[in-house]
Formats: sequence, structure tokens, C-alpha cells
Amino acid sequence: MSTQHPNLIFVFADQWRAQAAGYAGDPNAHTPNLDRFAPQAVNAVNSVSCCPVCSPWRASLITGQYPLTHGIFVNDQPLLGGPVRRSLGGGGFVSFADALNDAGYDTAYIGKWHLHSGGRSAFIPPEHRLGFRFWRVLECTHEYNASAYYAGNRKEKLLWNGYDAEAQTLEACRYIREERVVGKPFALFLSWGPPHDPYQTAPERFRKLFTPEALKLRPNVPKEAEARARRDLAGYYAHTAALDECFGTLLDQIRTSGIEEDTLVVFTSDHGDMLGSQGAWKKQHPYDESVCVPFLIRGPGLSPRRVTTPLNAPDIMPTLLSLCGVEIPDGVQGEDLSAALKVGKSEADRSALLALYMPFHELRKPQGREYRGLRTERYTYIRDLAGPWLFFDNRDDPHQMRNLALDPACSAMIRKLDDELTRKLKSLGDEFLRGEEYFRRYHIRLNKDGDTFYAP
Repeated sequence: MSTQHPNLIFVFADQWRAQAAGYAGDPNAHTPNLDRFAPQAVNAVNSVSCCPVCSPWRASLITGQYPLTHGIFVNDQPLLGGPVRRSLGGGGFVSFADALNDAGYDTAYIGKWHLHSGGRSAFIPPEHRLGFRFWRVLECTHEYNASAYYAGNRKEKLLWNGYDAEAQTLEACRYIREERVVGKPFALFLSWGPPHDPYQTAPERFRKLFTPEALKLRPNVPKEAEARARRDLAGYYAHTAALDECFGTLLDQIRTSGIEEDTLVVFTSDHGDMLGSQGAWKKQHPYDESVCVPFLIRGPGLSPRRVTTPLNAPDIMPTLLSLCGVEIPDGVQGEDLSAALKVGKSEADRSALLALYMPFHELRKPQGREYRGLRTERYTYIRDLAGPWLFFDNRDDPHQMRNLALDPACSAMIRKLDDELTRKLKSLGDEFLRGEEYFRRYHIRLNKDGDTFYAP
């Protein structure tokens, strides 16, 4: 096959933070397959989740747009948008899959979707699959050992055999062996549910690898959070170890199928997990444990290197389309960073937007707050509705333990970043309003558990 249109295998986990791998220096992680893959790949070490929540990141992946444009800024909302998109007068989008389909690719999606909103276990009709043709999907579940899915257009609910990530990986391998058309490029998206909580449900052989008391905690985990952090991390690392084995199985299939030289392979995640750092839990937070994600890519035209240019969720679609030799559709707001990945060109002044439009569920108000901010190669700057909130020098303070937002010595840099943030928000039409106003505009409600739902 010509590498003008290489295959694309895009593998992503749910809630895998960038730090949680051996190649990233985590002393606890057991990730031998990723550790062997990383030296063969481009490692985008400043890859971030623009809005560190499941559905917003996935919508940005599929559209190349920012959340207030595609309309998904909390979980369990319909990406197609229907009445919401029409009420906002929004322009549409060409999905990632449709752009690939139009270029002659076969497209496939296996695993967690979380972009439909018709109910987490409901059948997703073809017109809501955003162009993906081969389909083995459930909207969302975290019951990893009793995980359902739908195959193609059959409305019968099926069950993955055993731990779902293992079964989904085997189905991805079968797709490569039996379903793809030899000689025709394909794009396969494999979406795993772990290591998202519940943490203690990985296969027992992986749970045996980790003892809470033996784990080395990050220095930004406060004393009062240590016991829970150790317990949760032991299960979290068990999930990552299981997924690492799955990734190795997939790499073996790529190699034995003879497509290694013609295939872009990506490993990433939608967002991270605090796991006790800063005394906080899960996602939505603006700290690195929540917003920074792994991003490894190997394939034709790429040489192994460490790339420090910030890569944001909306940048993934245009960057990968460019690497696939596919035209980037109109309406994409992310940037094509393929040149940075190819030649390692550093864009030290580039910044990636971080945003939380409405805190919900475990971070609901008053504990949570709306924010906008920037992540550069060196700095994290976050503004809340009252003004500057957080400022970290991530080079000198990699665990973000010294908030310099009120330090007079940093005032010039903070003003510079704040001005840049203002320009970026203006370019995106983001007025930085209270979350309740966006909920009203987009017809979103909170239920009694703090989860969101669409109410046209």
C-alpha cells in the first residue's frame, strides 16, 4: 500500500493521565509494551485535554472543534445537536470518519462512544454514528466485566467476553485480519473504558501486581488523601497494566499482518485523573494530572522524537488527516501540527486552551468553578470568573505545588498570558459566562445526582 494514505489505528483509554506509564517516569506503572513502543514513536509530551471531561474531548476529536462550537461541554449530550444546533444557528461539521470515508478509507469504531445521549445502554442508530461504518459500540458503561455492545445494525444487545478491553482488542485484531479490504486504507478507532473508575475491577492477575502500601505517591498528594490515593491507585495501575497488555496484543497483530510500515498507530486518552493529587479526585480540574494525557504516534513519515509543542484535543483531527494525506474539512478549528510531529519543530509560544464551562457531578458547585486558561510548554495559567486563579511554572515546579498567581514577580507574564487568553476566547466567541447560562442556552439540565441530560 502507498503510504500516501496510510492506515490509522487510533487507540484511546478513558481517564489515563500522562504521568501513569513507565516511559513517562512513573515508578509504579507496569507498562512494558508502551515502554517499548514509546522509543519508536513521536511523544507529544504536552498533549492536553481542552475540556477534561469524556464527552467534550470525544466531540473535539470527531469534529476538530472547541466545545462551544460543537456544543458538547458536559457529558451525555448529543453531538448531532439537532434542535440545540439549530437554536444556536451553528454551522455543521464534517466528522473525522466522513472525511476519511470521502478519501476512500474504510472506517471502524470499537468500544465506548459517549456522544449520543439516548441512554447509556441504548442502541445508536446509523445516522448518529457520524460516519463510522464497522460498529461494535456501547454509548457508555463502567461495568468492565459485564459490558454490553451492539454490532452493526443489529438491535440485539450483546456482551463482551470477560474484561471488555481485552475482548474489544481481540475484535480489533479480528477486524484487521478479516474485515478490512486488503490494499485499501482503513481507520480503526479502539476506545477502552478503563482505567476510569471503578478502580478495583481489573482482572485479578493484574490487581496482584500492586500493593497500596508499596506505591510511591506524587509529592502533591496531601497527607489526608494518602490512604484513599493508595487504594485507588493500586486499582488504577492494575487497569493500566491490563490495557498495556491489550496494546501489546494489538501491536503483535499489526506486525503479523504485515501492515506495520503502512500504519499510523496512536495511543492517547481523553483526560487524566487526579487520584489524590492536590487533594482532588477524578477529572475536570485544571491541574496536570487531570488535563495532561499521553500521546504517542508511530508510522510512516515520522521519526522517534520528543515534541514539546502543546497539542490540544481539537488539533488531533486536522493533524492526523494531514498525516493520512486527507483534506482537512471546513469548520475545523484545531491546528494541523503534523509539521511539528514530523520535524520536531518547537513552537515555544504556542498555547493550548483549557476550559471548564460548568462543573458537574463530583465537582459540582460550590466546590467546583468555571475556568478558562492556557497550557504552554512551560506555564499553566488559569482564570476563573473572579480573575487570575492559578499560575504555575511547570519547568521549575513540575508537581504544581507553588501557585504564583499573586506573586508580584510573575505579574508581567501573567498579564501576557491573560491577554493571550482574552484574544483566544474572542476568536472562539467564548464570552466566559457562568455555567448556568450555557446550560440555559444549550438546553441542559442537572438531575438529582449531579449528572447532565439534554432537555429540548
